[in-house]
Amino acid sequence: MHKMHIKDLDLNLVSVFDALLRERNVTLAADAIGLSQSAMSHALRRLRIYFNDPLFVRTANGMAPTPRALELGDTVLSIVELVREQLVPKAGFDPAKSNRTFALCLTDMGELVFLPTIMKLIGKLAPACRIKTIQVPQKEIKGVLESGEADLAVGSIYSVPGELFQQRLFTHPFVCIASSKNRKIGKILTLDHYQDASHVAVSLTGRTEDAYDRVIDDYGINRKVVLMTPHFLVVPLLIENTDLIATVPRELGTVFSRYKCIKVWPTPIELPRFDLRQHWHPRFHHDSANKWLRKLIHDAFKNYPE
Repeated sequence: MHKMHIKDLDLNLVSVFDALLRERNVTLAADAIGLSQSAMSHALRRLRIYFNDPLFVRTANGMAPTPRALELGDTVLSIVELVREQLVPKAGFDPAKSNRTFALCLTDMGELVFLPTIMKLIGKLAPACRIKTIQVPQKEIKGVLESGEADLAVGSIYSVPGELFQQRLFTHPFVCIASSKNRKIGKILTLDHYQDASHVAVSLTGRTEDAYDRVIDDYGINRKVVLMTPHFLVVPLLIENTDLIATVPRELGTVFSRYKCIKVWPTPIELPRFDLRQHWHPRFHHDSANKWLRKLIHDAFKNYPE
């Protein structure tokens, strides 16, 4: 390897390396730090020359880091963290001038509830900033928050690692939904109707014990789950023109009832409401941009109809 000198390393390349580690895609990495794709490719060439290694290799699943890139990864993340914690807060975050891309961990249901309001506020207060959403299994949320791949995880998360910060936004009740053509249910959904019906349930992991409506089972109610899906928004489409029913957050029932294909009932027994929260990693607790985004989301939803 050729001899390396600090004077030969443009420190702007550190943010390029960091973005590539997080995004594993040249175009997405360029968007994340506000570069054109050609400028990003040029920066990657300079990194490869400096470290005498390909660093990121194109694969079917994106740009995979080489062993050398993984070896350097912890150092790069430490440098970026130091800059964020020590330098950026002193400069402050100016949303009106920033072109930052914020990444949020959201389910499809979370996108339905949160995104319209967030995008409206971002467009007004930070017009050059962008929002990117990602969906990851709950067990990976801590990792993507720690690495900076996501700024916040927003929604109802059951198994939250203790080291993550969290803030309650609002609570939501459950409702039951069925096809508007379902003739087995009258004006009132009784417990007998509920137990006799075939159910659709949502579980991001595919396991029954991780279903979002698992509180029903905790009450000792026997029900027949015939279909499990990781997607909230497909549920109304799955039950349309069938006798299937589902227990879902009220917001989903409200939205789809507007299209007349779904009817909504209160649950046959009173179920606990569930909290919607935002979560973030201690690494970014003092990051000025993260703090601004957290406050924006908290203020936007603190009076959300419950």
